[in-house]
Amino acid sequence: MCYARPVPAELADGRFYNERGETFYLSPAKLESDYAPVRFARELRIFRKFAPRGRVLDVGCSTGAFLHQLQSRWPQDYSVLGNDVTEAALAYAKSQQVPVQRGSLLELDLGGGLFAAITFWAVLEHLLEPRRFLCKAADLLRPGGHCFVLVPNLESLAIRLLGTRYRYVMPEHVNYFSRATLATFAATEPRLELVALRSTHFNPVVLWQDWRYAPDRVADAQRAALLQRTTAWKQSRSMALIRPIYAAADWILGRLFLADNLVAVLRRR
Repeated sequence: MCYARPVPAELADGRFYNERGETFYLSPAKLESDYAPVRFARELRIFRKFAPRGRVLDVGCSTGAFLHQLQSRWPQDYSVLGNDVTEAALAYAKSQQVPVQRGSLLELDLGGGLFAAITFWAVLEHLLEPRRFLCKAADLLRPGGHCFVLVPNLESLAIRLLGTRYRYVMPEHVNYFSRATLATFAATEPRLELVALRSTHFNPVVLWQDWRYAPDRVADAQRAALLQRTTAWKQSRSMALIRPIYAAADWILGRLFLADNLVAVLRRR
C-alpha cells in the first residue's frame, strides 16, 4: 500500500478543502463541467446496475452534481443526501435543491434510517483513515445495499509512463490504491463483500500534457479549464468520428486494469 507520511495538518482536519471552495469547486469552468450531462456517465452506468432505487448518501459530494443527476433523471427512484466538509461547495449544492449535511461522516447523526447506496467518488484517496469510513458505511447500509468506491489507479498506464510527473500524484492524495490493495482493503470490513472491481476512465490529453510539460503541480485553474474543454469535446458533434476510437481505447485499458481509476462495488451482507 502506498500512502503519504507525514500528512500536513490542513489536509488532516479539512481546512485545505474548505479554503479551496471559492477558487476551485465554485469556479465557472469546474461547475459547468460538473453539471454537464456527460460528467458522471460511467459512474451512473455502474451505479444504476447495482442500485436502481432507494435512499442514497454521497460522501464527499462537493457541489452536489452526482446527486443532482439522480434527482433530475430519476426523481421517482431516489431520495438523496450529500455530505462534505467544504462549506462553499455545499452552499452551491443547496442552491440546486440537493439536500446536504456538513461535517465528517464519522461524526454526523444521520438518524436511524439505512441507505440503499453509499458512494465515495474520488474520496478515499484523501482520507487519513479510510477504513473507518468504510466501517461507517457498513453501519449505514441496509442488508443488500451497496457501497461504491472510485479511486485513482496506482497501476494505470499514466502512472506507469509518468510516475510522479502525473498530475494526480498530488499532496492531497494521501492513499494510492492498486487493484490488489483495493481488493484487500475492501476485505477488511467483513460485513461488506466485493461484488465488482473495474478499471475505468482514460484521459489522453492529461497524459500528453504531463508527458510534455511535467509540471511540479498543475494549478487548479488549469485543471478546471481542461475539464471544461474535455467535457465540451465529449458533447461536440464535431468529435463524433473520434469518439469510437476513444471508446475502444478506454475499453481496452479498462479490461487490462490500466485505466486511470479503479471502481469497487461492495454489498452489505
